[in-house]
Amino acid sequence: MTSQVYRFRLYITGDGPYSVEAKVNLTKLCCRHLSDRHHIEIVDLMRDPQRALVDGIYMTPTLIILGPGPEVRIFGSLKNATPWLNALGFASDSA
Repeated sequence: MTSQVYRFRLYITGDGPYSVEAKVNLTKLCCRHLSDRHHIEIVDLMRDPQRALVDGIYMTPTLIILGPGPEVRIFGSLKNATPWLNALGFASDSA
């Protein structure tokens, strides 16, 4: 098993239901599939709206997988884990 650290940036808007769901789902997915090999940065656009313009974020929640590998953007609450699993190269049936 590799010791790579997977880096994620999740853009949310406050404590809205989709934002809360995205945080919970991302945390669960990381704990289940990446154990201690992940770092999650949460960017709340209610607190820093300028960041949306600077980073090119047009909807929330938006997850950016920063690495390893190419940058990937996934939109939504991560209720469906398949896009996340596919982006990381995991089999989607392990969700």
